[in-house]
Amino acid sequence: MKATEVPEIAGAYLFESTPYADERGFFCRTFDADVVRSVGLDPHSFVQDSVSRSARGVLRGLHLRSGAGEAKLVRCSYGRIFDVVVDLRTDSPTYRNRAFFTLSGETQATLYIPAGCAHGFQALTETADTSYRIDRSHDPSQDVTIAFNDPELGIPWPLPVTSMSQRDREAPSLAEVLKQQKS
Repeated sequence: MKATEVPEIAGAYLFESTPYADERGFFCRTFDADVVRSVGLDPHSFVQDSVSRSARGVLRGLHLRSGAGEAKLVRCSYGRIFDVVVDLRTDSPTYRNRAFFTLSGETQATLYIPAGCAHGFQALTETADTSYRIDRSHDPSQDVTIAFNDPELGIPWPLPVTSMSQRDREAPSLAEVLKQQKS
């Protein structure tokens, strides 16, 4: 497993696994505390694991947490997703930068997203399972959602959206969210 810095988002890393395949299928390491520690992250800071299953075209996001934020490790364990990160940390040298990734069950790559960044993804395959490892317990009162189709962000979602939550459908623009956070 190797860690590569994501140049568009300060503090973000892509952890690339090496799946070993044979006639039975494959095996690979999806988390390695020593590799995580080697880039300055505390592997013991992650407190909750979750998984979502999405059908092709489903869009989830853009989500972030208010307050101290939430760092996360995201991996597509089955299928393929188009993954998006937007840096919304005002003190970051990559503030408002965006980064796009294709994560898949074939590569088992894991993306580390620092606290203060918005995240979303779209399922590209009939079934896509996405695993999340987050660094604090979920508190719904701190959920923030930004419109996935905000023209200011100009995210090139690869497929028409087939389904999304009501919260995501009704999300405010980035400008509205930033204005609310200053208040």
